[in-house]
Amino acid sequence: MRLLFVHKQFPGQFLNLALAFVAQPGNEVVFISTEPGFAVQGIRTVQIQPARTSTAPTHHYVQPLENAVLLGQAAYRAAANLRQEGFVPDLIYAQAGSGLGLFIRDVFPETPIIGHFEWYYHPDNSNSDFLSSEEITEDEGLRLRTKNAGQLLELAQCDYGICPTEFQMDQFPPEFHGKLQVIHEGIDTSFFSPSMRGQLTIGDLHLGDDVEIVTYATHGLEPYRGFPQFMRALGTLQSLRPRLHAVITGNDAVYYGNPRADGKTWKEAMLEELPALDLSRLHFTGPLPIQDYRRVLRASHAHVYLTVPFVLSWSLLEAMSTGCTIVGSATAPVCDVIEDGETGLLADFFDPFRLAARIGEALDDRDLAVALGQAARTYTVDHYDLGAVLPSHFRLASHVLGRDVTKQQLAEITAKSA
Repeated sequence: MRLLFVHKQFPGQFLNLALAFVAQPGNEVVFISTEPGFAVQGIRTVQIQPARTSTAPTHHYVQPLENAVLLGQAAYRAAANLRQEGFVPDLIYAQAGSGLGLFIRDVFPETPIIGHFEWYYHPDNSNSDFLSSEEITEDEGLRLRTKNAGQLLELAQCDYGICPTEFQMDQFPPEFHGKLQVIHEGIDTSFFSPSMRGQLTIGDLHLGDDVEIVTYATHGLEPYRGFPQFMRALGTLQSLRPRLHAVITGNDAVYYGNPRADGKTWKEAMLEELPALDLSRLHFTGPLPIQDYRRVLRASHAHVYLTVPFVLSWSLLEAMSTGCTIVGSATAPVCDVIEDGETGLLADFFDPFRLAARIGEALDDRDLAVALGQAARTYTVDHYDLGAVLPSHFRLASHVLGRDVTKQQLAEITAKSA
């Protein structure tokens, strides 16, 4: 079988699925993307770039759509070249929203498409207005509504769509729910597995078993993932717990929302706001290789994950799979996977003092912390392990293709992808 994956960042959310297909003899997998990522044996990558980007004369409501169209044109040309070479896929997986999948149907009209849909924008009661006490302006509300145009075009043309979580699917208009299914990408729970807590050595950082290690992992140190609230909680905790060390992984950058108007990063701003912080007990690692990242999670005594109502990060599920004691924000995406007092501890997103208190609970009551970590691990294995989610992906693929997948075939697929 021939498969085409289309995603802006290779391999993105399609990594586990693509590897599972590659593991099956006779399959041919091609990936169109703008960023090469890392080499994966058995997957051919085709890297593209748009001819240009949207410019100021374009109305600001539709600049994202214009950029999507430009990217879609580049993907169309790459797909047309593949067809000229004789490559016609049996099935296409396309990331929706970036524009890469907009015109793939025009190249391969005979091929079914499964779209990956992450987020539908709303001007109120959502991520857009969560961080501000002020109402979204009428102009901004109209812009946000228009921002959905590209993925609505893709939702109309795909055969089926997948959303990673129930909360994320709920953001899409109800009239499209019959075309969408909730199937997560899956977590490698065999890799993200527990180990003895305490002690951490990565690079020049050495923490022994005589300290308390609080961890925080995110793509960017930014308000969407509660970085300011976490830092303010640390300001309280450091004064009360002299053995506490915080290990913070991620880029000092903003990926969601707007950057600061003063040009400072949020790390710079929070260190200025909290001058009493003991920097010798505050460890910013930057992004880490996956082995070091796992070492951080395995060493954690309390792992903090905060987010506005938005896309759920893999990092939370990876930490849960590693048996971390989670202290999270009581926001909808976190509540999808964490039950307060059962699989973690929750606090109001905007209350750093309550967050500090809940971290303190996890550090003071080690029996509770261990039980929460074990429960989080069990929940993740049961619901998000590759062995749990890949069969759902393949059942959907077989339905779209009109082919039956037997239980034995599903077992073989799962075993080869492990």
